[in-house]
Amino acid sequence: MNIKPMFDKVVLKFTEAEETSAGGLLLASSAKEKPEIAEVVAVGPGGLVDGKEVKMCLNTGDKVILSKYSGTNVKIDGEEFVIVKQSDVLAIVE
Repeated sequence: MNIKPMFDKVVLKFTEAEETSAGGLLLASSAKEKPEIAEVVAVGPGGLVDGKEVKMCLNTGDKVILSKYSGTNVKIDGEEFVIVKQSDVLAIVE
């Protein structure tokens, strides 16, 4: 299935959470924090949003930093994605 975001929306797929702590201890799945770095899977076309022109700055494949609890989580074909507004992305990781 193909996801095509609308307007200023971006589809992201989170990278895997760390399985070990900084001290080398194995973490239980309940102890893992939600990852904050994700990969851009799809980008909307931008355009007029709430009366303002929005130019999309993100590209498919970009690694980005996202606030912990932003966006809408969706599960499609067994894979988990999050859909956010471009303005919810805090930074691009280079």
